[in-house]
Amino acid sequence: MVSNKKPSPTSLARAERQRVAAEEGERAMAEVERSAVAVRTNMERLRALRQAKEAEEATTQAALPPATKKKRKSPKAGVQT
Repeated sequence: MVSNKKPSPTSLARAERQRVAAEEGERAMAEVERSAVAVRTNMERLRALRQAKEAEEATTQAALPPATKKKRKSPKAGVQT
């Protein structure tokens, strides 16, 4: 049996809401993905900067002579507190 009924205004409104919700969902997911890509790109940039800084510090540290430790004076013998 084939029904020749026209869709009711309620069903048309429901279908429209579903269509709009699906479109908004797609836009939201695309925005989340763009945001995630931006975060990963920034993390890569910051990681490269940090590694370059650490490499420079290591080079600078290797070029310096070793630090000599200062000897601490021993407490005087015979003086008690």
